[in-house]
Amino acid sequence: MKNWVEKRLWRKYKLIGGVDEAGRGALAGPVVAAVVILKRNKYPTGTDDSKKLSPLKRRKAFLEIINEALDISVGYASNQEIDRLNIREASFLAMKRAIKGLRINPEIILVDGFEIPGLKILQKAIVKGESKSISIAAASIIAKVTRDSFMRYLSMVEGNYGFDRNKGYPTKEHRIAIFKHGQTLFHRKSFSCRT
Repeated sequence: MKNWVEKRLWRKYKLIGGVDEAGRGALAGPVVAAVVILKRNKYPTGTDDSKKLSPLKRRKAFLEIINEALDISVGYASNQEIDRLNIREASFLAMKRAIKGLRINPEIILVDGFEIPGLKILQKAIVKGESKSISIAAASIIAKVTRDSFMRYLSMVEGNYGFDRNKGYPTKEHRIAIFKHGQTLFHRKSFSCRT
């Protein structure tokens, strides 16, 4: 079992929330944040940095986290909010919305990367948090699977862009589609979409 930071923190705190987001580097769609509060000393099997897991393993981990967690919440920031605020601020907004949606108040929030400005809960930023905190890793899986599901739905609305395959990220296929068909209402106008 990995040496997750929670092993130390659970000596002091009972309710630890992990926060992460998905979709920062995409050209289309929202940025999605999730917060997960796990049971004390409970490590859902298969949980790891979402980027290291295959879609099948990520889905299995997603279902176990859903079944095992004390509380989970998801927050979004739309592509319009990303254009208006910038991706960093929109990511923080999505994280705050996720935290606000919790039923249980965590004693401390573990955040991947940087502290969330203006948050009135004790927080700790952890660089490469998905590989060090099981709570952040669980949040990364929830955020990624949730966003991927939304982008698959979006591919039925906008069928020319391969959103079910590229999830809005700047693949060659996606850039060519933008060149041929232009941007949709779901594209981030402030992001470069050149081929």
